[in-house]
Amino acid sequence: MIETLPTFVEHPLVHFRQRYEWDCGLSCIIMLLGRKERTRFLAEFDKICQAAEFKNSTWTIDLCYILKDLNFKHKYLTTTFGANPFHIGKEYYRFFDKDEARVNQKFQDAVLSDIPIEITSVDYRYLMAHLANHGNIIILTNASLLYCDLCKTNKLSMELRSCLGLKPAYMGHYIILCGYDQRIRKFMYRNPAFKDKICFMPFEAVERARKVSGTDEDIVLIYDKKLM
Repeated sequence: MIETLPTFVEHPLVHFRQRYEWDCGLSCIIMLLGRKERTRFLAEFDKICQAAEFKNSTWTIDLCYILKDLNFKHKYLTTTFGANPFHIGKEYYRFFDKDEARVNQKFQDAVLSDIPIEITSVDYRYLMAHLANHGNIIILTNASLLYCDLCKTNKLSMELRSCLGLKPAYMGHYIILCGYDQRIRKFMYRNPAFKDKICFMPFEAVERARKVSGTDEDIVLIYDKKLM
């Protein structure tokens, strides 16, 4: 039996703009927090980063441990268990040698830490079903492939690169999917690199941005307590 999903879904979030080049994933987590929790998190930001040992290089598994500490029910989906050695040499993974041992150890300890990890690949329909039934989704994308149909952000530069036959460089960037509209076949997302706004992007375009080499198709499903 095929599940019938609502035509329109939106999860309201209070936007947070990242403050550094590397904290987009943490900024997505901050958007999930209530006012008091956000204030506390920001006050302890440096201590949290130091305890997590990632300094200025965060991986998805790092985000999962922080979500666990914040008592968020979540599930991590990825196509690769541990640090993917095929990323060595990519500019975005320039700290790979430094990060590899930490990342692999966190993957190994995830079961004991009650952090669910599933090695799988899913499509946009799976993401829609989660948004409709459970809550928001943090996804790793190539920032070069992100754009907004509403404000046209990055769209013209993408079209120009396409006309010139230029392949966009990989720039890992976390965003948070917060809804969708089936009538126009678009996901709604918040980009921590921008000021307060909701961006719209076609289902297929989001798929391309999150499935390119470099992302390992990393997504973190958030289970909203109000929807459970």
